[in-house]
Amino acid sequence: MAIYIDGFPGRELDLDHSKYLYFGGTSYLGLQTDGAFQDMYISNIRKYGTNYGASRKSNLRISIYEVAEKHLSQLVGSESCTTLSSGYLAGQLVRQTMATKEHRMFYAPNTHSALYSPTASLTKLKPYITFTALNIAVRDHLETNKGITPVVFLDAIDFSGANYPDFEGLKMLPLEKIILVVDDSHGIGVVGANGGGIFRTVMELAPKELIVCCSLGKGFGVQAGAIFGTQKRMEQFTDTPFFGGASPAAPAAVACLVDGKELFPKKREILMNNIAVFKSHLKVLDKFKFMEDHPAFSFTDEKLTNYLERQNVLVTSFRYPDEDSSLMSRIVISALHKKEDILLLCNIVNSYS
Repeated sequence: MAIYIDGFPGRELDLDHSKYLYFGGTSYLGLQTDGAFQDMYISNIRKYGTNYGASRKSNLRISIYEVAEKHLSQLVGSESCTTLSSGYLAGQLVRQTMATKEHRMFYAPNTHSALYSPTASLTKLKPYITFTALNIAVRDHLETNKGITPVVFLDAIDFSGANYPDFEGLKMLPLEKIILVVDDSHGIGVVGANGGGIFRTVMELAPKELIVCCSLGKGFGVQAGAIFGTQKRMEQFTDTPFFGGASPAAPAAVACLVDGKELFPKKREILMNNIAVFKSHLKVLDKFKFMEDHPAFSFTDEKLTNYLERQNVLVTSFRYPDEDSSLMSRIVISALHKKEDILLLCNIVNSYS
């Protein structure tokens, strides 16, 4: 059932004259309602305006984009970076650019819809059910198509635990012959050294090439997307009508990525402490799928969702990405939650039977 609200959901919601605790969404660091971050954003709006509806290829260019992209590259550990107005657009730019005769595209289990063609009639490629099946298919391709490089798409954090943090499925692939395209939307800003995401970890697996794309909204609280990789690859992506014809992310949002570099670690520390409190007080942790240092705890029991709602606790629970998909239910801990919120949640979940 869809629930309509009139503002951004913080740690609490007022619905039908009742107060609910909210443990859902993707605002992992709680930045969207953080006063210091809002003041930073408002200050940048006064400097850069509310939007910049011009091409990055225009003769007049705002320098904050290059400044922010250099900063993000250093954080993530990539040679280069480019930003776009959303994570979906970033994924689509990579997908379209890589769809050439020189490449053959493969999709790992649970790959996000942002990396597929949005047109149903063109979406002929499907994710492999297992990495074993993917491994067989890639190796068969390499045996018969030596001049065509396989490109494997996957989500870093797919909420099944199959990828991050150990990427065991990837390790069975002939990575030295594969271009990896990894969506790190749920990781960047949250996991990895200083919140740099998974780029360094996956690079240690030594793929032929690594391209990481992501939303910056989940970890950093701004409407923007990014792509990371080599300088040469970024030049290829930006030298396209797709990139040149689209308006960029709002410069005020991009500026916050740089200005927030001292705030983000503090919020991440609060988040990690909150995750630790939840895990240490929950008696039925084995009922959830979760990943190290990540705040999402997935489950499949719809009755638990209903029970939590009766106890005035709302979690993420809907069919994603469309109505034919399986029900996705998650408890999401954020840096916005107070210790007493989490302890109350644990008591409620522990009492469920």
